[in-house]
Amino acid sequence: MSRVLINSFGSYGDVNPYVGLALELRRRGHRPLLAMPAVYRAAVEGEGLEFHAVRPDLDPANTALIERIMDPARGTEAIFGEIVVPSLQATFADLRPACEGADLVITHPAALVGPIVAQALGRPWASTVLAPMSFFSVTDPVVPPPAPWVHGLLTRSRALSRLFVWLSNQVTRQWARPVQRFRASLGLEPGENPILAGQHSPHLVLALFSRVLAEPQPDWPPNTCLAGPILYNGAGSPEVSAEIEAFLTAGPAPIVFTLGSSAVEAAGSFYDISAEAARRLGRRAVLLVGRHAHNRPRAVDDRILAVDYAPHAALFPRAAAIVHQGGAGTTHQALASGHPMLVVPHAHDQPDNASRVTRLGVARTVYPKRYTADAVTRELGALLADERYALRAKEVAATVRAETGPATACDAIERIMGRR
Repeated sequence: MSRVLINSFGSYGDVNPYVGLALELRRRGHRPLLAMPAVYRAAVEGEGLEFHAVRPDLDPANTALIERIMDPARGTEAIFGEIVVPSLQATFADLRPACEGADLVITHPAALVGPIVAQALGRPWASTVLAPMSFFSVTDPVVPPPAPWVHGLLTRSRALSRLFVWLSNQVTRQWARPVQRFRASLGLEPGENPILAGQHSPHLVLALFSRVLAEPQPDWPPNTCLAGPILYNGAGSPEVSAEIEAFLTAGPAPIVFTLGSSAVEAAGSFYDISAEAARRLGRRAVLLVGRHAHNRPRAVDDRILAVDYAPHAALFPRAAAIVHQGGAGTTHQALASGHPMLVVPHAHDQPDNASRVTRLGVARTVYPKRYTADAVTRELGALLADERYALRAKEVAATVRAETGPATACDAIERIMGRR
């Protein structure tokens, strides 16, 4: 029975896949320990899993910081520059004792200290990615959040794609210089840029996303296992609440509007616009507005239900369409639901995910600055009127639901532990 330390950081979309992975490891007789910010203790221990709190702490009520994180131009820099990098020493101090008894360390792309602790203690290390963007492939170019239009140029020119990856490496390397200095203070080699190529383990890289989003590329790490998504949807009841159930059974399938667990903290007028668009279309709607009262739309009638939260895995299959922010977790739940989607990407991997599901033929995309009642009414109207979206969504869902993410990932983990 092996001890597996899983180190993650971020929103619930960055936590749930690792909880799902830990549950499968435990089912196979291993002893997983999840090392994450303290705010996730209840979510992890609610599944009977071991938890170890690791700084930096996350404050879901700090909407000003979340707005900076969700900025398309500066959001990723804010995550590393304001949260992750300033906490290097604290994170190392928290993580080291948990790592000492581990047979394997598994890390999230933004958990920059996990690989450092593993290497400092001589522990084997496996890395993960949750979306294709993390590979920054030359042959499968990403959609950069500040300038989505650049993707069209990159797909037409391999030279431009190489230049873009090189420039991205130069920019993010500046953010990561304190990480390399910290490594040197521990007697470790500087290593590659920890935000790009350096995030990938030389032993095993688990790609925890669906093959419908990306096929393996020649410039992915050679030790990559494309496992598929882990569709774990959180502890607690897997069903919708009695209030939502009553609404769902009272009429036709609604449009579901959600911004996940991060963008919802800086929703702005998203829910007012969404409610107005649903009314113009003559459609019922469920709005997942989060815990902030100011997110609730000002005008609600009996065709529109606004609630704090609902498990996506239970609600999405009963929708007519899903409008969401394009985070990896929400996107995979929407893909598995078999219904078309309208994606409103903000930052990070969201524009790239939006582009991929749009190219799949299951979605349309509207960027936040263009999210108006007119635009949403027009885009949702086109999405719902064209049956090709619904047919394609069902085809893709069958593929996604047939993928065996937790089992395939654990098979790869056991192989690497067996070799060592």
